[in-house]
Amino acid sequence: MPKLRFPHPLTLLVGCVIIAAALTWILPAGHYERREDPKTGRNIVIAGTYRRIEAQPVGPFQAVVAIPKGIVDAASVIALVFLIGGAFTVIERTGTLGRLAETLADRLRGRGLVVIPVASVAFSLGGILMQMQEELIAFVPMLLLLTRPLGFPPVTAVAMSLGVAAVGAAFSPVNPFQVIIAQKLAELSPGSGLVFRLAVLAPALGVWITGTLFYARRHREPVDSPLASRQLRLQWRDVAVLAFIVIAFGIYIYGAQRLGWEFDQLSALFFVVGVTAGLLGHLGVNGTAEAFVDGFKSMAFAGLLIGFARAIYVVLNEGQIVDTVVQSLFTPIAHLPPTLSAFGMMLGHSAIHLPVPSTSGQAVLTMPLLVPLSDLIGLPRQVAVLAYQYGAGLCELITPTNGALMAMLAAAGVRYEDWMRFALPLYGVLVVLAIAALGVAVAVGLR
Repeated sequence: MPKLRFPHPLTLLVGCVIIAAALTWILPAGHYERREDPKTGRNIVIAGTYRRIEAQPVGPFQAVVAIPKGIVDAASVIALVFLIGGAFTVIERTGTLGRLAETLADRLRGRGLVVIPVASVAFSLGGILMQMQEELIAFVPMLLLLTRPLGFPPVTAVAMSLGVAAVGAAFSPVNPFQVIIAQKLAELSPGSGLVFRLAVLAPALGVWITGTLFYARRHREPVDSPLASRQLRLQWRDVAVLAFIVIAFGIYIYGAQRLGWEFDQLSALFFVVGVTAGLLGHLGVNGTAEAFVDGFKSMAFAGLLIGFARAIYVVLNEGQIVDTVVQSLFTPIAHLPPTLSAFGMMLGHSAIHLPVPSTSGQAVLTMPLLVPLSDLIGLPRQVAVLAYQYGAGLCELITPTNGALMAMLAAAGVRYEDWMRFALPLYGVLVVLAIAALGVAVAVGLR
Protein backbone atom coordinates (compact mmCIF):
# COMPACT_ATOMS: atom_id res chain seq x y z
CA MET A 1 0.00 0.00 0.00
CA PRO A 2 1.61 3.33 -1.04
CA LYS A 3 2.27 5.87 1.64
CA LEU A 4 0.12 8.98 1.79
CA ARG A 5 2.01 11.96 0.41
CA PHE A 6 0.85 15.52 0.81
CA PRO A 7 1.67 18.16 -1.82
CA HIS A 8 4.55 20.58 -1.44
CA PRO A 9 3.76 23.06 1.40
CA LEU A 10 3.33 25.97 -1.04
CA THR A 11 1.04 23.83 -3.22
CA LEU A 12 -0.98 22.85 -0.17
CA LEU A 13 -1.42 26.46 0.94
CA VAL A 14 -2.29 27.70 -2.54
CA GLY A 15 -4.89 24.94 -2.69
CA CYS A 16 -6.32 26.23 0.59
CA VAL A 17 -6.46 29.75 -0.90
CA ILE A 18 -8.40 28.37 -3.90
CA ILE A 19 -10.82 26.50 -1.62
CA ALA A 20 -11.32 29.64 0.47
CA ALA A 21 -12.12 31.64 -2.66
CA ALA A 22 -14.59 28.97 -3.81
CA LEU A 23 -16.36 29.12 -0.44
CA THR A 24 -16.98 32.84 -0.91
CA TRP A 25 -19.17 31.88 -3.89
CA ILE A 26 -21.05 29.20 -1.93
CA LEU A 27 -21.57 30.58 1.58
CA PRO A 28 -23.70 33.67 2.19
CA ALA A 29 -21.86 36.81 3.23
CA GLY A 30 -22.60 38.09 6.72
CA HIS A 31 -21.33 40.58 9.24
CA TYR A 32 -21.29 41.27 12.99
CA GLU A 33 -21.01 44.83 14.23
CA ARG A 34 -17.88 45.53 16.25
CA ARG A 35 -16.73 47.91 18.94
CA GLU A 36 -13.40 48.69 20.59
CA ASP A 37 -12.94 46.95 23.90
CA PRO A 38 -11.03 49.13 26.41
CA LYS A 39 -9.84 46.10 28.39
CA THR A 40 -8.05 44.47 25.49
CA GLY A 41 -7.60 47.39 23.10
CA ARG A 42 -9.05 45.30 20.28
CA ASN A 43 -12.19 45.43 18.15
CA ILE A 44 -14.63 42.76 19.29
CA VAL A 45 -17.93 41.58 17.84
CA ILE A 46 -21.28 42.58 19.37
CA ALA A 47 -23.53 39.62 20.15
CA GLY A 48 -26.88 39.56 18.38
CA THR A 49 -25.85 41.89 15.55
CA TYR A 50 -25.24 39.30 12.81
CA ARG A 51 -26.91 40.15 9.52
CA ARG A 52 -26.68 38.99 5.94
CA ILE A 53 -25.01 41.41 3.55
CA GLU A 54 -24.52 41.57 -0.20
CA ALA A 55 -22.38 38.74 -1.51
CA GLN A 56 -18.76 39.65 -2.19
CA PRO A 57 -17.31 36.57 -3.91
CA VAL A 58 -13.56 36.51 -4.46
CA GLY A 59 -12.62 35.99 -8.09
CA PRO A 60 -9.56 34.10 -9.38
CA PHE A 61 -7.33 37.15 -9.80
CA GLN A 62 -8.48 38.63 -6.50
CA ALA A 63 -7.51 35.33 -4.83
CA VAL A 64 -4.03 35.58 -6.33
CA VAL A 65 -3.75 39.19 -5.16
CA ALA A 66 -4.58 37.93 -1.64
CA ILE A 67 -1.19 36.20 -1.54
CA PRO A 68 0.90 39.41 -1.52
CA LYS A 69 -1.72 40.93 0.77
CA GLY A 70 -1.21 38.02 3.14
CA ILE A 71 2.54 38.56 3.08
CA VAL A 72 2.03 42.25 3.88
CA ASP A 73 -0.51 41.41 6.59
CA ALA A 74 2.00 39.06 8.22
CA ALA A 75 4.90 41.50 7.75
CA SER A 76 5.79 41.80 11.44
CA VAL A 77 5.89 38.01 11.84
CA ILE A 78 7.95 37.56 8.67
CA ALA A 79 10.35 40.31 9.79
CA LEU A 80 10.74 38.46 13.08
CA VAL A 81 11.58 35.22 11.26
CA PHE A 82 14.14 36.98 9.07
CA LEU A 83 15.85 38.88 11.87
CA ILE A 84 15.95 36.00 14.35
CA GLY A 85 17.11 33.73 11.53
CA GLY A 86 19.83 36.21 10.66
CA ALA A 87 20.89 36.52 14.30
CA PHE A 88 21.16 32.75 14.74
CA THR A 89 23.13 32.43 11.51
CA VAL A 90 25.60 34.98 12.89
CA ILE A 91 25.80 33.01 16.14
CA GLU A 92 26.28 29.77 14.21
CA ARG A 93 29.01 31.39 12.09
CA THR A 94 30.94 32.26 15.27
CA GLY A 95 30.98 28.56 16.15
CA THR A 96 29.00 28.99 19.37
CA LEU A 97 26.06 26.80 18.34
CA GLY A 98 28.32 24.08 17.01
CA ARG A 99 30.44 23.96 20.17
CA LEU A 100 27.34 23.99 22.37
CA ALA A 101 25.59 21.22 20.42
CA GLU A 102 28.72 19.08 20.16
CA THR A 103 29.49 19.48 23.85
CA LEU A 104 25.97 18.49 24.84
CA ALA A 105 25.90 15.58 22.39
CA ASP A 106 29.26 14.33 23.64
CA ARG A 107 28.22 14.47 27.28
CA LEU A 108 24.88 12.83 26.53
CA ARG A 109 26.35 9.98 24.49
CA GLY A 110 24.75 6.75 25.63
CA ARG A 111 21.93 8.60 27.42
CA GLY A 112 20.93 11.06 24.73
CA LEU A 113 17.21 10.56 25.33
CA VAL A 114 17.63 12.84 28.34
CA VAL A 115 17.90 15.81 25.99
CA ILE A 116 14.27 15.40 24.90
CA PRO A 117 12.53 15.99 28.25
CA VAL A 118 15.04 18.67 29.23
CA ALA A 119 14.62 20.61 25.97
CA SER A 120 10.87 19.98 25.97
CA VAL A 121 10.40 21.47 29.42
CA ALA A 122 12.46 24.52 28.43
CA PHE A 123 10.52 25.14 25.20
CA SER A 124 7.18 24.41 26.88
CA LEU A 125 7.83 27.37 29.15
CA GLY A 126 8.01 29.56 26.04
CA GLY A 127 4.54 28.35 25.06
CA ILE A 128 3.11 28.62 28.56
CA LEU A 129 4.41 32.12 29.21
CA MET A 130 4.06 33.80 25.82
CA GLN A 131 2.83 31.33 23.16
CA MET A 132 6.13 31.07 21.30
CA GLN A 133 5.89 29.63 17.81
CA GLU A 134 7.34 31.83 15.08
CA GLU A 135 10.18 32.70 17.46
CA LEU A 136 11.28 29.06 17.47
CA ILE A 137 11.86 28.72 13.72
CA ALA A 138 15.37 30.11 13.97
CA PHE A 139 16.27 27.46 16.57
CA VAL A 140 16.06 24.74 13.90
CA PRO A 141 19.79 24.75 12.99
CA MET A 142 20.78 24.43 16.65
CA LEU A 143 18.18 21.72 17.28
CA LEU A 144 19.38 19.72 14.29
CA LEU A 145 22.99 20.13 15.40
CA LEU A 146 21.92 18.66 18.73
CA THR A 147 19.66 15.82 17.56
CA ARG A 148 21.54 14.53 14.53
CA PRO A 149 24.69 13.45 16.43
CA LEU A 150 22.37 11.56 18.79
CA GLY A 151 20.66 9.74 15.92
CA PHE A 152 17.23 11.34 16.32
CA PRO A 153 15.11 12.13 13.21
CA PRO A 154 14.25 15.78 12.40
CA VAL A 155 10.64 15.25 13.53
CA THR A 156 12.04 15.01 17.06
CA ALA A 157 13.57 18.47 16.78
CA VAL A 158 10.20 19.99 15.83
CA ALA A 159 8.30 17.98 18.45
CA MET A 160 10.49 19.03 21.36
CA SER A 161 10.37 22.71 20.39
CA LEU A 162 7.34 24.05 18.52
CA GLY A 163 5.22 20.99 19.28
CA VAL A 164 5.64 21.08 23.03
CA ALA A 165 5.36 24.89 23.04
CA ALA A 166 1.97 24.61 21.31
CA VAL A 167 0.80 22.09 23.91
CA GLY A 168 2.03 24.36 26.69
CA ALA A 169 0.17 27.32 25.19
CA ALA A 170 -3.05 25.33 24.70
CA PHE A 171 -3.20 24.33 28.37
CA SER A 172 -1.46 27.39 29.85
CA PRO A 173 -2.96 29.28 32.80
CA VAL A 174 -1.08 32.50 31.98
CA ASN A 175 -0.61 32.74 28.19
CA PRO A 176 -1.32 36.46 27.54
CA PHE A 177 -2.19 35.95 23.86
CA GLN A 178 -4.78 33.28 24.49
CA VAL A 179 -6.19 32.53 27.94
CA ILE A 180 -5.62 35.99 29.45
CA ILE A 181 -7.24 37.87 26.56
CA ALA A 182 -10.17 35.39 26.56
CA GLN A 183 -10.63 35.85 30.32
CA LYS A 184 -10.68 39.62 29.91
CA LEU A 185 -13.35 39.32 27.23
CA ALA A 186 -15.34 37.01 29.51
CA GLU A 187 -14.93 39.50 32.38
CA LEU A 188 -13.02 36.97 34.47
CA SER A 189 -10.01 37.75 36.62
CA PRO A 190 -6.70 37.04 34.82
CA GLY A 191 -5.24 33.90 36.33
CA SER A 192 -8.61 32.60 37.54
CA GLY A 193 -8.88 28.81 37.27
CA LEU A 194 -5.09 28.62 37.76
CA VAL A 195 -5.03 25.44 39.84
CA PHE A 196 -7.39 23.61 37.51
CA ARG A 197 -5.38 24.56 34.42
CA LEU A 198 -2.11 23.51 36.06
CA ALA A 199 -3.67 20.15 36.97
CA VAL A 200 -4.52 19.54 33.30
CA LEU A 201 -1.30 21.08 31.94
CA ALA A 202 0.92 18.54 33.70
CA PRO A 203 -0.57 15.39 32.11
CA ALA A 204 -0.88 17.15 28.73
CA LEU A 205 2.86 17.87 28.69
CA GLY A 206 3.48 14.35 29.95
CA VAL A 207 1.54 12.87 27.03
CA TRP A 208 3.44 14.92 24.44
CA ILE A 209 6.91 14.44 25.91
CA THR A 210 6.36 10.69 26.40
CA GLY A 211 5.13 10.36 22.82
CA THR A 212 8.20 12.25 21.59
CA LEU A 213 10.49 9.96 23.60
CA PHE A 214 8.90 6.80 22.19
CA TYR A 215 9.10 8.14 18.64
CA ALA A 216 12.74 9.19 19.02
CA ARG A 217 13.75 5.83 20.50
CA ARG A 218 11.86 3.88 17.85
CA HIS A 219 13.33 5.84 14.93
CA ARG A 220 16.81 6.41 16.38
CA GLU A 221 19.65 5.51 14.06
CA PRO A 222 23.19 4.59 15.09
CA VAL A 223 25.72 7.31 14.36
CA ASP A 224 29.49 7.29 14.25
CA SER A 225 31.11 10.45 15.53
CA PRO A 226 34.69 11.48 16.22
CA LEU A 227 33.59 13.50 19.24
CA ALA A 228 34.66 10.88 21.76
CA SER A 229 38.33 11.75 21.28
CA ARG A 230 37.84 15.52 21.47
CA GLN A 231 37.74 17.68 24.54
CA LEU A 232 35.23 20.35 23.65
CA ARG A 233 34.86 23.42 25.80
CA LEU A 234 32.76 26.51 25.45
CA GLN A 235 34.76 29.71 25.30
CA TRP A 236 33.91 32.80 27.34
CA ARG A 237 32.58 34.42 24.17
CA ASP A 238 30.17 31.50 23.71
CA VAL A 239 28.91 31.89 27.27
CA ALA A 240 28.45 35.63 26.73
CA VAL A 241 26.50 35.10 23.50
CA LEU A 242 24.25 32.46 25.09
CA ALA A 243 23.67 34.79 28.03
CA PHE A 244 22.63 37.56 25.60
CA ILE A 245 20.06 35.20 24.04
CA VAL A 246 18.57 34.31 27.43
CA ILE A 247 18.55 37.97 28.50
CA ALA A 248 16.86 39.00 25.23
CA PHE A 249 14.04 36.51 25.75
CA GLY A 250 13.74 37.54 29.38
CA ILE A 251 13.41 41.19 28.39
CA TYR A 252 10.81 40.31 25.78
CA ILE A 253 8.74 38.21 28.19
CA TYR A 254 8.68 41.16 30.58
CA GLY A 255 7.85 43.57 27.75
CA ALA A 256 5.07 41.32 26.37
CA GLN A 257 3.43 40.95 29.76
CA ARG A 258 3.97 44.45 31.13
CA LEU A 259 4.58 46.85 28.25
CA GLY A 260 2.43 45.45 25.45
CA TRP A 261 5.40 44.45 23.30
CA GLU A 262 4.84 42.33 20.21
CA PHE A 263 6.94 40.91 17.37
CA ASP A 264 8.60 44.17 16.32
CA GLN A 265 10.30 44.60 19.70
CA LEU A 266 11.53 40.99 19.73
CA SER A 267 12.88 41.41 16.19
CA ALA A 268 14.82 44.47 17.31
CA LEU A 269 16.21 42.66 20.35
CA PHE A 270 17.55 39.82 18.23
CA PHE A 271 19.04 42.15 15.68
CA VAL A 272 21.05 43.60 18.56
CA VAL A 273 21.93 40.08 19.76
CA GLY A 274 23.13 39.13 16.28
CA VAL A 275 25.29 42.20 15.89
CA THR A 276 26.76 41.74 19.36
CA ALA A 277 27.50 38.07 18.69
CA GLY A 278 29.21 38.88 15.41
CA LEU A 279 31.47 41.45 16.99
CA LEU A 280 32.28 39.21 19.96
CA GLY A 281 32.97 36.33 17.62
CA HIS A 282 35.50 38.38 15.58
CA LEU A 283 33.38 38.29 12.43
CA GLY A 284 33.79 42.02 11.99
CA VAL A 285 31.19 44.37 10.58
CA ASN A 286 31.29 42.93 7.05
CA GLY A 287 31.34 39.33 8.25
CA THR A 288 28.38 39.98 10.51
CA ALA A 289 26.46 41.61 7.66
CA GLU A 290 27.20 38.69 5.33
CA ALA A 291 26.03 36.22 7.99
CA PHE A 292 22.79 38.16 8.38
CA VAL A 293 22.22 38.02 4.62
CA ASP A 294 22.81 34.26 4.59
CA GLY A 295 20.36 33.94 7.48
CA PHE A 296 17.77 35.93 5.55
CA LYS A 297 18.21 33.58 2.59
CA SER A 298 17.74 30.49 4.76
CA MET A 299 14.52 31.90 6.22
CA ALA A 300 13.02 33.10 2.91
CA PHE A 301 10.96 29.96 2.36
CA ALA A 302 9.72 29.94 5.96
CA GLY A 303 8.66 33.57 5.62
CA LEU A 304 6.80 32.85 2.40
CA LEU A 305 4.88 30.01 4.03
CA ILE A 306 3.70 32.33 6.79
CA GLY A 307 2.53 34.89 4.24
CA PHE A 308 0.76 32.28 2.08
CA ALA A 309 -1.00 30.88 5.15
CA ARG A 310 -2.18 34.36 6.08
CA ALA A 311 -3.59 34.79 2.55
CA ILE A 312 -6.25 32.18 3.33
CA TYR A 313 -7.75 34.39 6.02
CA VAL A 314 -7.44 37.43 3.72
CA VAL A 315 -9.61 35.69 1.11
CA LEU A 316 -12.25 34.64 3.64
CA ASN A 317 -12.32 38.10 5.17
CA GLU A 318 -12.63 39.86 1.81
CA GLY A 319 -15.46 37.48 0.91
CA GLN A 320 -17.18 38.44 4.19
CA ILE A 321 -17.85 34.82 5.20
CA VAL A 322 -15.76 34.52 8.39
CA ASP A 323 -18.62 35.83 10.54
CA THR A 324 -21.03 33.53 8.70
CA VAL A 325 -18.90 30.51 9.58
CA VAL A 326 -18.78 31.56 13.24
CA GLN A 327 -22.53 32.18 13.41
CA SER A 328 -23.34 28.86 11.72
CA LEU A 329 -21.10 26.82 13.98
CA PHE A 330 -22.16 28.24 17.32
CA THR A 331 -25.91 28.89 16.90
CA PRO A 332 -26.89 25.19 17.28
CA ILE A 333 -25.02 24.99 20.60
CA ALA A 334 -27.68 27.12 22.31
CA HIS A 335 -30.09 24.16 22.27
CA LEU A 336 -27.74 21.68 23.97
CA PRO A 337 -27.32 20.83 27.68
CA PRO A 338 -24.38 22.63 29.38
CA THR A 339 -21.89 19.74 29.19
CA LEU A 340 -22.64 19.01 25.53
CA SER A 341 -22.51 22.74 24.84
CA ALA A 342 -18.97 22.85 26.22
CA PHE A 343 -17.96 19.97 23.96
CA GLY A 344 -19.69 21.66 21.01
CA MET A 345 -17.84 24.91 21.72
CA MET A 346 -14.52 23.10 21.68
CA LEU A 347 -15.30 21.39 18.37
CA GLY A 348 -16.54 24.67 16.94
CA HIS A 349 -13.32 26.42 17.94
CA SER A 350 -11.32 23.62 16.32
CA ALA A 351 -13.22 24.12 13.06
CA ILE A 352 -12.92 27.91 13.15
CA HIS A 353 -9.19 27.77 13.76
CA LEU A 354 -8.60 26.46 10.24
CA PRO A 355 -9.72 29.72 8.55
CA VAL A 356 -8.76 31.92 11.55
CA PRO A 357 -5.27 30.73 12.51
CA SER A 358 -4.66 33.54 15.02
CA THR A 359 -5.63 32.46 18.55
CA SER A 360 -5.96 36.04 19.78
CA GLY A 361 -7.95 36.97 16.66
CA GLN A 362 -10.22 34.00 17.25
CA ALA A 363 -10.77 35.09 20.86
CA VAL A 364 -11.99 38.57 19.95
CA LEU A 365 -14.16 37.08 17.21
CA THR A 366 -15.88 34.36 19.22
CA MET A 367 -15.78 35.06 22.96
CA PRO A 368 -18.15 38.08 22.87
CA LEU A 369 -20.69 35.74 21.24
CA LEU A 370 -20.15 32.76 23.51
CA VAL A 371 -20.15 34.59 26.85
CA PRO A 372 -23.82 35.65 26.69
CA LEU A 373 -24.67 32.22 25.23
CA SER A 374 -22.93 30.57 28.19
CA ASP A 375 -24.91 32.70 30.63
CA LEU A 376 -28.14 31.81 28.85
CA ILE A 377 -27.63 28.02 29.08
CA GLY A 378 -26.06 28.04 32.55
CA LEU A 379 -22.51 27.20 31.47
CA PRO A 380 -19.76 28.81 33.60
CA ARG A 381 -17.82 31.42 31.64
CA GLN A 382 -14.55 29.83 32.72
CA VAL A 383 -15.61 26.65 30.93
CA ALA A 384 -16.33 28.65 27.76
CA VAL A 385 -12.78 30.00 27.96
CA LEU A 386 -11.41 26.47 28.43
CA ALA A 387 -13.36 25.25 25.38
CA TYR A 388 -11.83 28.05 23.29
CA GLN A 389 -8.36 27.47 24.72
CA TYR A 390 -8.34 23.71 24.10
CA GLY A 391 -10.14 23.79 20.75
CA ALA A 392 -8.07 26.52 19.12
CA GLY A 393 -4.80 25.80 20.91
CA LEU A 394 -4.54 22.11 20.08
CA CYS A 395 -5.27 22.80 16.40
CA GLU A 396 -1.94 24.64 16.26
CA LEU A 397 -0.34 21.16 16.22
CA ILE A 398 -1.87 19.97 12.95
CA THR A 399 -3.56 22.67 10.86
CA PRO A 400 -1.76 23.57 7.61
CA THR A 401 -2.95 27.16 7.95
CA ASN A 402 -0.62 27.57 10.94
CA GLY A 403 2.18 29.35 9.10
CA ALA A 404 4.64 28.87 11.98
CA LEU A 405 4.16 25.10 11.90
CA MET A 406 4.58 24.88 8.13
CA ALA A 407 7.64 27.14 8.27
CA MET A 408 9.18 25.10 11.09
CA LEU A 409 8.64 21.85 9.20
CA ALA A 410 10.16 23.34 6.05
CA ALA A 411 13.19 24.65 7.94
CA ALA A 412 13.77 21.25 9.55
CA GLY A 413 13.24 19.34 6.30
CA VAL A 414 10.19 17.45 7.64
CA ARG A 415 7.37 16.59 5.27
CA TYR A 416 3.89 17.51 6.46
CA GLU A 417 2.65 13.91 6.17
CA ASP A 418 5.55 12.67 8.33
CA TRP A 419 4.64 15.22 10.96
CA MET A 420 0.98 14.17 10.83
CA ARG A 421 1.89 10.51 11.34
CA PHE A 422 3.69 11.53 14.51
CA ALA A 423 1.36 14.25 15.79
CA LEU A 424 -2.14 12.95 15.01
CA PRO A 425 -2.17 10.10 17.57
CA LEU A 426 -0.90 12.43 20.31
CA TYR A 427 -3.38 15.10 19.21
CA GLY A 428 -6.17 12.55 19.61
CA VAL A 429 -5.06 11.68 23.15
CA LEU A 430 -4.84 15.38 24.06
CA VAL A 431 -8.33 16.02 22.66
CA VAL A 432 -9.68 13.22 24.88
CA LEU A 433 -7.87 14.76 27.86
CA ALA A 434 -9.35 18.18 27.03
CA ILE A 435 -12.87 16.77 26.73
CA ALA A 436 -12.48 15.02 30.08
CA ALA A 437 -11.24 18.27 31.62
CA LEU A 438 -14.26 20.15 30.26
CA GLY A 439 -16.57 17.52 31.72
CA VAL A 440 -14.96 17.87 35.14
CA ALA A 441 -15.03 21.67 34.90
CA VAL A 442 -18.78 21.62 34.19
CA ALA A 443 -19.41 19.12 36.98
CA VAL A 444 -17.57 21.20 39.61
CA GLY A 445 -18.90 24.50 38.28
CA LEU A 446 -15.45 25.98 37.63
CA ARG A 447 -15.48 29.75 37.96
